[in-house]
This record gives sequence, C-alpha cells and structure tokens, in this order.
Amino acid sequence: MTDWRQVVVSAETPLGEAIARIDASGIQLALILDDSGRLAGVLTDGDIRRAILREEGLATPTGRVMNSQPKTARMGTSREEMLAIMRRHVFHHLPLVDEDRRVVGLATLDELIGAVERPNWVVLMAGGLGTRLLPLTESCPKPLLSVGGKPILENILESFAEQGFRRFYLSVNYKAEMIRDHFGDGSRWGVAIDYLQENQRLGTAGALSLLPSKPDAPIFVMNGDLLTKANFDGMIRFHEEHEAIATMAVREYDFQVPYGVVRMDGPHIVGLEEKPVQRFFVNAGMYVLSPEALEHIPKDFFFDMPTLFEKLIGESRPTAAFPLREYWLDIGQLEEFERAQSEWPQEGGA
Repeated sequence: MTDWRQVVVSAETPLGEAIARIDASGIQLALILDDSGRLAGVLTDGDIRRAILREEGLATPTGRVMNSQPKTARMGTSREEMLAIMRRHVFHHLPLVDEDRRVVGLATLDELIGAVERPNWVVLMAGGLGTRLLPLTESCPKPLLSVGGKPILENILESFAEQGFRRFYLSVNYKAEMIRDHFGDGSRWGVAIDYLQENQRLGTAGALSLLPSKPDAPIFVMNGDLLTKANFDGMIRFHEEHEAIATMAVREYDFQVPYGVVRMDGPHIVGLEEKPVQRFFVNAGMYVLSPEALEHIPKDFFFDMPTLFEKLIGESRPTAAFPLREYWLDIGQLEEFERAQSEWPQEGGA
C-alpha cells in the first residue's frame, strides 16, 4: 500500500511546501492531519488548481484551500466497496481511517485495479511550417527537431504513453512523410497511431474534422511543439468534474509595466503605482474536448481552437480553464529551442 506518511502536512503548512511534498511523492494529494493525527482534510491536484485560479499565493496556509470534508473508508473495507466509492465520486485516492478518524492507510485506484489504460484519444498537431525556427526547419519539420536526444513529438508521445494513453492521431501537413516514416503505426512505443492528413491548413480545431469517427470519451488535443510534465489524466478529470464541453490549459503570465502607472478619474489623479506587475492567464496549447464539442467544428475550413471556444462561450456552453503548474515550454522560437536543450532531460539521463 502507498506510503501515505510522506504526504502528511498540517493546516498551517504553506501551500508551496504541500505542493512540493505532493510532487516529490507522486501520490497526487496531501493529507492534512490535526495535532492528534486525525484527518482534517485533503489537498488534491484539483484543489491546488482552483487555488491558483483564485490567485492564492504559495504562502497561503494549506488549511485555507483544502477539502475539509473528504470521503473516507474504514480500514478493513473490502476492495469492492472501496472501488465502488471511488467510481461513484470519481476519486483516485481514498484515505483509510480508524474509529477515531486517525489515518491508517491510503488506497489508490491504480493499486486496486492495476495499471490503467486510458480510453481517451490523443490528437497531436504536427502540421505547422515552423517558420519562426528557420533555418532549422528548412529540411526538418519542427516536431522532429531533437530535444533531449529525441524528436520533440517523440518526447510528447512518450509522456502520454507513460500515463496510460494508447490511441493517437497525428495531424500532419508540412513534410508529412518524414513524420510518418519516423512514427509508423506506433507499435515501437506500444501505442496505435493514425494520421490526419491536412491538404490545406485547417487550424488547431479544423483538423479534428478529419477524425474518422466520433469518440466515445473526451479527447486530448495538444500542439506538437510543447514540452511539459503535465498530468494529462488530471486535466481530463478536471474537465469531467466541471462538466465542461471544452477545457483549455492555461499558464499564468506576468508582465511588469516599465513605468509608473497613473490612475485617474477624469482629469484628477487618484493614485500612483510604480512599475506594477500585471498577471494574466494565457492559452497553453492543450485542450480536452467532449465528443459533442466536435459537432461545432466545420469541415474543410480553417478553424482555430480559440475560435471554437468563442463559439461555445457564445452559445452558453460550459467551458473550463485548467491552470498548469507543472513544467511547460512552447518551442516556438530559436531561443526557446535552445532553452529546451538545457532544461529537458537527456535520453538515458536521470
């Protein structure tokens, strides 16, 4: 059973320290105990991302953002009953407590049912021209440029495969044959790969109109020039928990105004702020779409993902923003490509 003690924190523990414990353990949640060892709450990946959207700082006490009424089970509960609780509430972890609510264990879905194979399709956008990376892309499509000793797109594919995703579609256009020759049918990685051939530029959403059939579960769509350590399954669960038709991953972006800002009311100065920092959430190029969202995408027409979101929002369909807190890098220009060489782990390295 999972060693739950490595993710125990108190309600006073700063959020940043709790996040570090979660990331180091790989357990994906923290247990908040009181002074008597009783369960006061849990802190999940979803709780953290909601706190980020509320702009809570890393110094925020964990007790302020935790779930103070978590579902639990008594030690000795049967495997079938624990699985039923997890499936009913879409949990991946279930704290086990004694009669005094002291934590005595932590059940995980993966341990109860073994390694999980995700039913969700993954569509990777690999058809761009990569003009901002010239001259590197004159003879090689951007997704095949090497980072960490292997192509960017191969790093992405392996990240998904490690998290249990098995069905992939690669949207290709520029130098498509080079990408097909490298990846083939995916058997080398233990996955299935098919190709969406764009004969004209269709955009990040328009290429989805080439899918041969409608999926049965939400699909993951990602630009083929990103490197990230994101929890892809966590984003899908976030999408489902918020009952969204479409979810967009977002990154926090800070911009410091290089001047003193003057706030006015008509001709009157009402305040001064020296070089303020503006914070925004920006599109991170990763999306989860429910099957019905695909019905809003026109066929054989250039249609970008932001346009799809604008259309869904205009029709009052529920959309969600999933804040990324893990490593993320968009390799759009030469400086990001050079940065990736030093930051991304080398093949065969630690």
